[in-house]
Amino acid sequence: MTEHEHVRVAVIGSGFGGLGAAVRLRREGITDFVVLERAGSVGGTWRDNSYPGCACDVPSHLYSFSFAPHPDWPRTFSGQEHIRAYLEHVTDVFGLRPHLRFDSEVKMMTWDQEKLRWGIETSRGFLTADVVVSATGPLSDPKTPDIPGIDSFPGKVFHSARWDHDYDLRGKRVAMIGTGASAIQIVPAIQPDVSRLTLFQRTPPWVMPRVDRAITGAERWLHKQLPFTTQARRGLLWGIRELQVQAFTKRPGELGLVERLARRNMARAVQDPALRAKLTPDYRIGCKRILLSNTYYPALTRANVDVVASGLAKIDGSTLVAADGSTAEVDAIIFGTGFHVTDMPIADRVVGAEGRTLAEVWRGGMKSLRGATAAGFPNWMTIIGPNTGLGNSSMILMIESQLNYMADYVRQLDVLGGRVALDARSDAVEGWNDKVQERMLRTVWNTGGCTSWYLDASGRNTTIWPGTTTEFRSATRRVDLGEYEVLRAPEPRTPEPSTHGSSAPEPSSKNSGTKKSGTKGAKRVEAGA
Repeated sequence: MTEHEHVRVAVIGSGFGGLGAAVRLRREGITDFVVLERAGSVGGTWRDNSYPGCACDVPSHLYSFSFAPHPDWPRTFSGQEHIRAYLEHVTDVFGLRPHLRFDSEVKMMTWDQEKLRWGIETSRGFLTADVVVSATGPLSDPKTPDIPGIDSFPGKVFHSARWDHDYDLRGKRVAMIGTGASAIQIVPAIQPDVSRLTLFQRTPPWVMPRVDRAITGAERWLHKQLPFTTQARRGLLWGIRELQVQAFTKRPGELGLVERLARRNMARAVQDPALRAKLTPDYRIGCKRILLSNTYYPALTRANVDVVASGLAKIDGSTLVAADGSTAEVDAIIFGTGFHVTDMPIADRVVGAEGRTLAEVWRGGMKSLRGATAAGFPNWMTIIGPNTGLGNSSMILMIESQLNYMADYVRQLDVLGGRVALDARSDAVEGWNDKVQERMLRTVWNTGGCTSWYLDASGRNTTIWPGTTTEFRSATRRVDLGEYEVLRAPEPRTPEPSTHGSSAPEPSSKNSGTKKSGTKGAKRVEAGA
C-alpha cells in the first residue's frame, strides 16, 4: 500500500466474511476498497486449519455462497483443501486480487473524530478509511491453555490450527488435548501412524454419524447443465435445518430422540462398557456443538489409544499429569483447545470515539446492534459479530445476511451525503441484546447443563443466534436510521466581512438545531435531520 493511502472501505480478513464483503462492495459499484490480510493468501480459517482429516461438518452445497454456487463439489461434506480452493476460485472469478493486501496485519485502528475516518496501522504501513468492515472471524486466533510445566516439555507442542507439517508423528507417543470438532477429525487421522495416542478428555462430546459420500459424476454433470438443481439441493439442505431450529431454541426436550440415536451410534462402535462410560456425556445433546464422525469412536477402541477422562493439569518433563492423577509419557502434544471466541484479540486493536478499545467496552460481555455495529465505534462493523453463530446450520447464511446489512449501511451514508458517519445508539444496542438474551434463556445452549465455548467468562451466551436464519435475514435486511446517531464533520467556516473589524460571533449550539457530540469536532444530528 502507498504511504497515507485513503480508501472508502477497509475490509479486515480474507476468509468467507472478508471475501463476501469484497464481492458485495463491487456489486454495489464500490471499487475504492482494500482487503487487509495478515497472511500471504486468502482462506481464513480454511487456510490456517490444515491438520490431517480437516473437513467441514456442513454439507458442501450449503457451505458456499448463494451468489457463487459450485456444482462440482466432490463430496457431500468437503475437505479443507476443497473449501480453500473454492475461496481462491471466488477471489479470481469476482476480480478481487487487485484489492488484496497480503502480509498486512492490522496493529491498531483508531477513530479520528475530527475527520470522521479510521486510521489503520498495519505491519506494512498506514492508511485511512471511511468505513471499516472487520471480518477476522471468531475462529482465527487459537487458544492454548496455560499448563504448569509446559515450558519444560522437551518434545514438540503445537495447536491444531497451526499444524507443524514438518514434524513427523510416525512412531511417536502423542497426546491430544481436547475433544472438540478438530480433535475428533485428528484422532482417527493420526492413530494408525503413532505408536501411542493419549486423548485427554475434559468433557465428552455427542457424536452423530457423518453421512458423507462422493458426489457422483452424473450429479455433478446435472448441476452444471441445469443450475437450478444446485439451487434446489441447497434449498432442501437449508429447509431441513430451519425446521430443526425449534428444538434447539424453544423445545430442547425434543432433542431426546437425537440423543438416543447418538447413544446407539456410540454403542455400535464401542463394545467396552468402561470406555463407553467415559465417552457418554452427562448433558443434553446440542448444549455443546454436535459433532459428526464415522471414524472417531472406532479409533478410540484401537490398542494404541488411551482415553483419559480428565483434563490436563500439569507437565513434568515429558510426563503429562491429568487432573485425576493419570499420567502419560509423550513425545508430542497437540492442543485442540479451540479459539478466542468471546474475547477476540482484534477487539484490543479497535479504539473508538471515546478513546476506549472495543475490548474495554466489551469487558462485561460482547454486544452489538444486529450482530454488526457497536456504540461508540462509528462506521465500524463486524461480520460474524456477537450472537450471530449457529448451532445447526451454515454460517454462510448468516454472513450473507450481514452483507445485506453492510450494503445498506453504505447506501445510507451515500444518501446522507458529505463527510458523515453512523454511530449505533446505546439504547438500540442494549434493546437488541436484551431481546436476544431473553430468547436465549430457554435454548438448549443455556439450559442443557454444559459449559461450552458459546459462553463467556460470566456464563453469558454472546455467541449463538437464538432463532432461524430466516429471522436473522429479515432483521438485517435494512439499516434503521432511528437506531443510529448521524455524525457530520463541521463544514469549513468562511468569515463574514465586518465593518467593526471583528468576526461574527459563533452561533449558539442551543439554537443551531444540532446536538453536539461528546467527541470533539463532529456533530451528532438527529437521524431524520
